[in-house]
Amino acid sequence: MSELFDAVDALVASRSVLPPPAERKRLRQAHGLTIDEVATALKVRRATVSGWEAGKTEPRPPERDAYARMLKQLAVLYPAPTTLAAPEKDTAVPEGSAGEPGTPAGAPVAEAAVVTATENTQTGNTQTPASAPAPVAAAPQTATPPVRTTSPSSTSHRPGVKKAASAGTPADGGDPRFANGPLAVVAVDADGQALAYCVGGLVLDVPAKSIPSLVEWTLREAKFGAPKLSGPGKDADPLIVLTASALERYGLPTTLTDEERHAGRIPEGHKVVKQLVRAEWKLTKRGLGPWARIYRPATGSERACVQLCIPSWNALDTRHWGEAAQLAPADLARVLGVYASRVMTPRGSTAVTGLELMTALHPPTRASEPDADGKRHSEHNPGSLGKDPVDCAPCEAPDGHPLLADLPRFHVRGPGEKLFEEAYDWARPMTDAECTLRHLVGIDVNMAFAAGANGLVVGLGAPTHVKNPQFDAKLPGSWLVDLSHVDLSRVKVARDKRADLDSSLLPSPFTPKGEQPQGPSWYATPTVAYAVELGYEVRPIEAYVRYESGRYLDGWYQRLRNAFLATMADLGVHADMSPADFLAAMDGYRSRDPELAIVVSAVKATVKGGLGKLRERPRGEGWKPCEPWRALSRPTWRPDIRAAVISRTRINLHRKIVKHAAFTGQYPVAVLSDCVVYAADGTSPLDFLPYRDGKPLPGGFKLGINPGLVKHEGTQDVLWGEEVRERFNAPELNLARYIKDGQVTDKDSRE
Repeated sequence: MSELFDAVDALVASRSVLPPPAERKRLRQAHGLTIDEVATALKVRRATVSGWEAGKTEPRPPERDAYARMLKQLAVLYPAPTTLAAPEKDTAVPEGSAGEPGTPAGAPVAEAAVVTATENTQTGNTQTPASAPAPVAAAPQTATPPVRTTSPSSTSHRPGVKKAASAGTPADGGDPRFANGPLAVVAVDADGQALAYCVGGLVLDVPAKSIPSLVEWTLREAKFGAPKLSGPGKDADPLIVLTASALERYGLPTTLTDEERHAGRIPEGHKVVKQLVRAEWKLTKRGLGPWARIYRPATGSERACVQLCIPSWNALDTRHWGEAAQLAPADLARVLGVYASRVMTPRGSTAVTGLELMTALHPPTRASEPDADGKRHSEHNPGSLGKDPVDCAPCEAPDGHPLLADLPRFHVRGPGEKLFEEAYDWARPMTDAECTLRHLVGIDVNMAFAAGANGLVVGLGAPTHVKNPQFDAKLPGSWLVDLSHVDLSRVKVARDKRADLDSSLLPSPFTPKGEQPQGPSWYATPTVAYAVELGYEVRPIEAYVRYESGRYLDGWYQRLRNAFLATMADLGVHADMSPADFLAAMDGYRSRDPELAIVVSAVKATVKGGLGKLRERPRGEGWKPCEPWRALSRPTWRPDIRAAVISRTRINLHRKIVKHAAFTGQYPVAVLSDCVVYAADGTSPLDFLPYRDGKPLPGGFKLGINPGLVKHEGTQDVLWGEEVRERFNAPELNLARYIKDGQVTDKDSRE
């Protein structure tokens, strides 16, 4: 009899009821599970689970029953509100092409819910999720229970459509003013209805028929935005992303002409710009371009500002955002939403956002304590850069700066006149012993410049010029000092321990090209401090120091680090992995979720771009040498801070190289920025990194995902390295530049 019962149970399991594919994916992501985790639990391949969620295959016993059990439990935790009572229709469409972002072909809207947002503020917005996957632990909206339903008719007034879930209060108890998230991607469906795809898979009807009315709707009804990142700061303005179909609807070109692209905006005489003027909306100096800000002057503490992002106008640089501009609207909302919740709502390019994040975390002013009349006033916010720009030191000024107006026209400043703190670009010929090894293995420092900013004390105010100063490693500034006497063949590697090294196989820590300095040069504080650390005396000739200082970048580093680590964890790479497991997890991590991989790239670009903006150069606009340019008017134009971060990053890398050489006798073949190449017998970093009982060399290279730790960059044959150097007649060609894929072009041959 028991055999019969088992047979009956197996028969029932073979027909276990499963939700539709889109709902399976929604439930998994609502609980923060990765495909790999589900596959491991069910003892199937990752591709099998992916096929179940895509609807390409159906699970069979015995996995089907277990899969159904999991989904049933998740459905209890993340129930769907009542299905909208609307006529069903087939909305399944093929994926959109690169030339048609934002059209209904770009979004898999089958079984999606559409929300009507009427202009009557008394009724409020309603919300339901689309079929797009919800971001994993991203914005507050990720906790909102998504809905699976059929798409109703797209007419403005939908008879029979019931109210879904109220958008008035976020499910996670967040700020009700921003119940629908920080941003939305607007697209037009096949029936001509404008839809706003929001974070967390929500979709809103957009009643607006013009750009001015879209701005009004966004501010009055849509409930977009994000709370401030710092007490004295400001809430993030809502971001509206306009797809190509939305551009057509609102009378904007889907692409810019060459002239418009060069100008970075459409002409002021364009009809949409005139519409905004008539409606008494203003544009910033950027005008109506890829990243536009539309606003009215603030009244009291209330801001009225909406930002537009237009991907088809190249708002999302492919170097940093990959193919994000070609994603379906719901998928693009997911990518930008995860970035917005973990970093901040994009304010422009990743570089602009990186700089804006610094200000958002350290606003220049704050409200004072009440005066005798009970009124508060604006005052300087301690720890910030203030609201007024300060002049840099002459040695910190880039060529063409107004401070250098008295120099002869074609004068070239040397290291004794100019601070030149840059990342490494160094290589050397391989030794005979290295040529007998089989492989060249590259390791890359994770978030190297972010790690260089962590805990760094930087100047907050203007520099003070001093003659013959006593060097103080705790005092940020620029120092003119002769470090040519520092001999790398004999250096301190611990408090009471020195090491004998082959200095001819090491780059100098004091120059980007790794050359030994030849006399007095300008250096940032971390570089001079490292000379002292190596056991040598320093005697500065003069300096520009900043007595007002602080760890201005700490919060910036922490937020970007957390964003990076959280997203990598979503991709299956965790901070507590063993070296071997870490290398395995990093192999092909981007393919596990290409959308989250885009977020990783954007976070990295935010670090480098934000630091680069600290010394932004002139960008056209008819600029002439020694005339001020726009960036100089910003308090965040601080080349000294950029130099200090780069200096510390380069020194951190050199310190690890020295520790490794002293312990193993191995020297780098090439160094490029944060990538180091070693010759080794094996193809893995574990073939030359000195791990003992699973523990790395103290102070040396350590495998891991945290900023400052290293990952495997790539491996090539030693014969490959010798062949490309011979082919281009470049014995010191920097192989670190090509170690990842081995592709070398004439452009990089330095001929």
